[in-house]
Amino acid sequence: MTVNELRCKECGTSYPLEARFVCENCFGPLEVAYDFSGLDPAEAKRKIQAGSHGIWRYADFLPFDTRPADPLEPGLTPLIRADRLAERIGVNGEIWVKNDAANPTHSFKDRVVSVAIAKARELGFETVACASTGNLANSVAAHAAAAGLESYVFVPADLEEQKLLATSVYGTKLIGVRGTYDDVNRLCTQLAEERPWAFVNVNLRPYYSEGSKTVAFETIEQLGWELPDRVVCPVASGSLFTKIAGGIRQWLDLGLVEGDFPAFNGAQAEGCSPVATAFGEGWEACKPQRPDTIAKSLAIGDPADGIYALQLARESGGAVTSVTDEEIRDGIRLLAETTGVFTETAGGVTTAVLAKLAAQGAIGDGERVVLVITGEGLKTLDATRESFAMHEIDPDIESFESEVDVGATLQR
Repeated sequence: MTVNELRCKECGTSYPLEARFVCENCFGPLEVAYDFSGLDPAEAKRKIQAGSHGIWRYADFLPFDTRPADPLEPGLTPLIRADRLAERIGVNGEIWVKNDAANPTHSFKDRVVSVAIAKARELGFETVACASTGNLANSVAAHAAAAGLESYVFVPADLEEQKLLATSVYGTKLIGVRGTYDDVNRLCTQLAEERPWAFVNVNLRPYYSEGSKTVAFETIEQLGWELPDRVVCPVASGSLFTKIAGGIRQWLDLGLVEGDFPAFNGAQAEGCSPVATAFGEGWEACKPQRPDTIAKSLAIGDPADGIYALQLARESGGAVTSVTDEEIRDGIRLLAETTGVFTETAGGVTTAVLAKLAAQGAIGDGERVVLVITGEGLKTLDATRESFAMHEIDPDIESFESEVDVGATLQR
């Protein structure tokens, strides 16, 4: 395998492997182009299975000629069979939870940041930065610290306190911007033109986004080199959603796996649902929205890859669906009570959409469904504060028996 060039997704114009992200001819997004001629699927599988216990076991499918050093290598997160969840929502098939909260900074963002930081070092950058809704901020700060790079992290000033604390601890320069994520992203795009910095999700975006493919690679490997029938995944910018699909297509095309391409279901919060709205209305493009939801990590009102997320959902036989804030809270509890996995609000969105699909009869008998959980519930504690309950008693049996309805507790 060789990494050939950057290539425009729209017009096909080629560019050198530099820190750039948009086509000068048509303003389309740039992607990494590979040459896999001569790849032997059986040998590729052997190399993977003999590789590291993280994303770099898939180094032959990532944008480097040699495997980078990575002190915080993420990946190989659990894939949990969730039979109790399937039973609770009435699914007659398999539900598997891909729990990416098990990464070093407790979200899937460690995958994309590992790739971006490695590329930043390769290109000679000494400072990295990002625009973030929280999880990316945690990850950039941590991975930059481990790599010995200076970092600047830009976030909406009203972000959840837990995510702010879990960012500043790494010694980054944390910048709270009075505005939405879209305001933050515009500022960072402007700064990327002015400063000699590697903005992981701006001028390094073509490389950064490649890290999301490893969710697909791991899931296939953990399912015994088989494909799921359906993937349910949160949609913010649309990059994770489309890159998981891209990873599956890549391995299908190269012969590493066989089967039918899965249906892709995207999940958004009603308070920020530009892709779900466009899907429901039959539009070809997304109209920007101003976010108003507890799911702040998905609160991107003008998603960069929204149009591609729309196309994927339609072409795969899936959909993009939205849920209310109350349904999000219910989704967090539902996942926790049936699997023992405590997810942040984005996972509440995804679980609530899964439950809605089941109620609508959209999941067929015998389907194998993968539910992608992208972050840890301890990052968004305020979302579950209202459901907190504790029985306070005196230290004696009489108090316990009078204050606690044991039967009701057991029947829950």
